[in-house]
Amino acid sequence: MHYQEFFEKYWPVLAIGLWIVYKWWRSNKVFSMLPELKKNGAILVDVRSSGEFANGSAPGTINIPLQELGNRLGEIPKNSPVVLCCASGTRSGMAKRLLKRKGYLNVHNIGTWKKLCAE
Repeated sequence: MHYQEFFEKYWPVLAIGLWIVYKWWRSNKVFSMLPELKKNGAILVDVRSSGEFANGSAPGTINIPLQELGNRLGEIPKNSPVVLCCASGTRSGMAKRLLKRKGYLNVHNIGTWKKLCAE
């Protein structure tokens, strides 16, 4: 099979694979920045549901479920770094986009909340 045929046939699988690798790389980059972000007063926000949060959470995180985030922006200072987490990184990615649209400049998605426990 030639390369062109391979790419034509499997481009969706390759695209998904690249997206997963990018998501993993981005999450690890935020993890490496975490000590500096915390030193600069980062607010750690877990956007999972309150039930998920009650079953386990990282020390120092506040729980603002994604569906409540738009109504609770006053709890997150705009002048502090914000590190978002959830179960997999999907909801925290949506939360990051929301905060960016609302004028938050220093917002980071670390992905799973368990990464905040590993530091």
